[in-house]
Amino acid sequence: MEWLIGHTNMRILIAIGVVVVLLVIFFISYVANKKTPLPEGCENIKIDEENCLACHNVDCSIKRGFDLKKLKEELKEDK
Repeated sequence: MEWLIGHTNMRILIAIGVVVVLLVIFFISYVANKKTPLPEGCENIKIDEENCLACHNVDCSIKRGFDLKKLKEELKEDK
């Protein structure tokens, strides 16, 4: 019965190790992506609000920014 307990502990350690390795890979790739400069000619790209709002990605920070701008403009118009 002891071999079963030891075997289970080894599986848990391997699972924890795999999760840690995946988190480290994610963190390194995230930092590397943030440090990567924009390609030449892409520094001043304007995003078309109409096409952007037609997108169905609810987690997009650009889309949230457009929605905030609309709310701010509406509030200014109401005053």
